[in-house]
Amino acid sequence: MTEPATRECPAYPFSLRVIAVALVAALAFYAWRALPELRTAQWSFAGGATLVLAAVLIAWVAWWIVFSRTRLEGDEIVQTWLWDKRVKAQDVASFKLVYLRSLQAVVSPRLLVRRRLGGITWFHAADAELLMAFAAQVVDHQGNLARSPASASAA
Repeated sequence: MTEPATRECPAYPFSLRVIAVALVAALAFYAWRALPELRTAQWSFAGGATLVLAAVLIAWVAWWIVFSRTRLEGDEIVQTWLWDKRVKAQDVASFKLVYLRSLQAVVSPRLLVRRRLGGITWFHAADAELLMAFAAQVVDHQGNLARSPASASAA
């Protein structure tokens, strides 16, 4: 059996990525306009550090919303994010596809994956077909397990 070709797409829809950039730009513009008042305020270390860390976190998450990618490599799905997420079809105990076609422009299709050894992982993909292709591989793999001679002799 030949391995399927690698498929890849952005993790989030284009319009959601534009919204993320617009929100960060609006926050940056607001901060720039408020800079004179922020400079004259009496800041404690904790208050200043919280403000700076919040700005860094907002920019970092927006960066990953814009540049995160989801790809299907053979029987493994991978999403780049703050930390890369990856799951092989054989490691999936169950899954649920969450896809709101009417809101696809702002809510990316996502796949909730429960692993056999525990743990839950969400995968986002702007292209729902990529998630459905991985789900089909999981179903195919689980069907092959049910038909294997080892499972027949155990029954």
